Amino acid sequence: MKSAKISAATHDIQEHPLLVRIAHWSQALAIIIMVGSGWRIYNSVPIIDNFRFPQWATLGGDPPISKIAHMDPGVANALNWHFSGMWLLLASYLLFMAHGLISGHFRRDLLPLHPRGLIRDFIDALTFRLSHRLGEYNHVQRAAYWGVLFAVLMMFASGLAIWKPVQLSWLTWLFGGYPTARVVHFIFMSAICLFIIVHVTLVALVPKTLVAMVLGRAADPIHTTETQHAGE
Repeated sequence: MKSAKISAATHDIQEHPLLVRIAHWSQALAIIIMVGSGWRIYNSVPIIDNFRFPQWATLGGDPPISKIAHMDPGVANALNWHFSGMWLLLASYLLFMAHGLISGHFRRDLLPLHPRGLIRDFIDALTFRLSHRLGEYNHVQRAAYWGVLFAVLMMFASGLAIWKPVQLSWLTWLFGGYPTARVVHFIFMSAICLFIIVHVTLVALVPKTLVAMVLGRAADPIHTTETQHAGE
């Protein structure tokens, strides 16, 4: 008897429905708008002394022209951009949440989430041993997605507390007052930016995830080896 090795090809497949892709890219555009305009608003009344975001990274128009037209360094323009981005983000967020709940995506792909599995996958990620297969979410990814969904929700809540501190005084009070609401807004904005950095890094490591998010589907061949015994 002697054995012969036969290779069989299987595939990891990742699919994203059209609604998910629309929500994803709408959120991406909205966050770029909101972060850029938010940084311009922050620069006018900074939370951290002696810290400003670079002018080129902000959104709100050219400061000298804005001073002539609006008597401010672009804050009025930045607010217009910020509110436009807010409505786009809200619509895409609600669309994504509705799809995730109705389709079972959250239950099927982002649960369960166990502390032991999260610690294990986090250690594997730190030692560059964490595998990332198309269509599968490890515990680190699951925690990150739940975290960013919560961060966006808190961004909305704290943003409303800042925007309407009189009409929504109860919400501003829950955040500990107007100044504290601004700090909370800043912290969750920073968390979302950190998530984006990690997210883009993972996409760079596994480019086919980008293909799936653009075209709706991507497949990654995996070659497995089987042993077959044959008679002489």
